[in-house]
Amino acid sequence: MSFLDNILFAIILIISFGYFISNIKKIYRNVNLGIDIDRKDNSKQRWKNMAMIALGQSKMVKRPVAGVLHIIVYAGFVIINIELLEIIIDGLFGTHRIFAPFLGGFYDVLIASFEILALLVIVAVTVFWIRRNVIKLKRFINPDLKGFPKNDANYILYFETILMFLFLFMNASDLHLQHVPGGYSHFVKAGSFPVSQFLAPLFNGVNSDLVALFYELFWWLHIVGILIFMNYLYFSKHLHILLAFPNTYFADLNPLGKFDNLESVTKEVKMMMDPNADPFAAPAAAEGEVPAKFGASDVQDLNWVQLLNAYTCTECGRCTSACPANITGKKLSPRKIMMDTRDRMEEVGKNIDANKGVFVPDNKTLLNDYITPEELWACTSCNACVEECPVSISPLSIIMDMRRYLVMEQSAAPATLNAMMTNVENNGAPWPYNQQDRLNWKNEI
Repeated sequence: MSFLDNILFAIILIISFGYFISNIKKIYRNVNLGIDIDRKDNSKQRWKNMAMIALGQSKMVKRPVAGVLHIIVYAGFVIINIELLEIIIDGLFGTHRIFAPFLGGFYDVLIASFEILALLVIVAVTVFWIRRNVIKLKRFINPDLKGFPKNDANYILYFETILMFLFLFMNASDLHLQHVPGGYSHFVKAGSFPVSQFLAPLFNGVNSDLVALFYELFWWLHIVGILIFMNYLYFSKHLHILLAFPNTYFADLNPLGKFDNLESVTKEVKMMMDPNADPFAAPAAAEGEVPAKFGASDVQDLNWVQLLNAYTCTECGRCTSACPANITGKKLSPRKIMMDTRDRMEEVGKNIDANKGVFVPDNKTLLNDYITPEELWACTSCNACVEECPVSISPLSIIMDMRRYLVMEQSAAPATLNAMMTNVENNGAPWPYNQQDRLNWKNEI
């Protein structure tokens, strides 16, 4: 590499990481549009969840084929990119395999493991592509997964395959130049190449200068490809590669099915139960305090963990494939709930960017413009979606908060539910009997 190449690489590196950091800041800003909640309790259990679920992939292997293949791709992504540090140093200073003299024989083990993982990643990605495009598993062809979200997964699979092949061909050309009689330039013998050694013969009989040119081409395409992939994550469902860790750490530790009480309602009930309280006195509000909204109609009404959930969604469809409402033909898809929440959050974020840091009402909301009441009321609140999610996302919490808004702010519950609530209010039971006859329902069984 020439000095100009080193300068060019440094410029590309600065631009790539600068753009990546600016997008991470946008995610942080958008997530913090949500209501603040405390998720700092029981840190020991939270660290354990993150280690088991995000790092250990414990929920992925519940479906063994996809789980094992995903672990291979995940391990490949993490471990092979350890070499990224060496590539960056070599690119900035014009060195070649700078870690080799310091690591000795262990360097050979590292490079060999990188290559074996690269081959396994190619195999796993090929299987994923077949499952998605040839076998066409139902959860990958559901109507809620169309347009860019449908193509996004394929783009990632193509990206990963190309990056792995570039890595192997880079090593193959490197291996060839290491064994040029008398040596070639700065290509010292270093590394073990159990996979690319079978590609190296492709360069036999080729002029060494041309092979060196191929090496430079593979090197540049590989590192620039990684930087492009890194910045593509912001626009892709594969953002979960990064966000799965905080998402599993901040996940709700309460038993499935336990819902939080609204603080404003709790205060009112406590006042009603207080024998010393004035029943005609309205609760005192602090100066400038905005009355709390019951439930959620837009992303700003959700809490920040729910918004983090939306960004973390892998769009794998496990939640939707397990949803009894969706299975029986209802409109509800938990995956769509998360995708719609993320899309609305992005829309609000762009609104803020366009208006110099201030959100200007756009006459749109998450409820109705993205998610319909029909979808919300189709939910049976069974928690199947929460149980199935491999990264601890809770579509149900968003559904329940939006239901609360419909009931408590708009009195827009379905007629059957309204009748039930009226019966509870008047008769102390969901059935249309007066209080003396509350047990008459048993006679109709």
